[in-house]
Amino acid sequence: MKIRIKGNSVRYRLTRSEVETFCNTGHFAETTEFNGRTFTYAVKVSDTKAHMDAEFVDDTITLIVPATTCKGWYENEVVGFEHTLTLNNGNELFLLVEKDFICMDRTTEDQSDNYPNPRAM
Repeated sequence: MKIRIKGNSVRYRLTRSEVETFCNTGHFAETTEFNGRTFTYAVKVSDTKAHMDAEFVDDTITLIVPATTCKGWYENEVVGFEHTLTLNNGNELFLLVEKDFICMDRTTEDQSDNYPNPRAM
């Protein structure tokens, strides 16, 4: 899983196996280690949420996706889910969870588990 943060925008990209794990277990997480601390970013399913949500607790960013939204996601053509969350201070936080496609440009990154890029067809 990759994370991209820019301003008040958080985007996660998941490979095929990560999407399948997320859909089957209701949770997927990655960690990045620092000296003395670990940063975690996760996505989880909620049976009670009506729209995507996010939380930042104990060095962990968790994007929460309603169960009805992501049901069967690993089997269908839906690319991802997005929601703009209004924060308590009135600012907005844009959330996006999407499938990770093979890049069209040259990259040294292992893309063997990425989804085929629709633009390449």
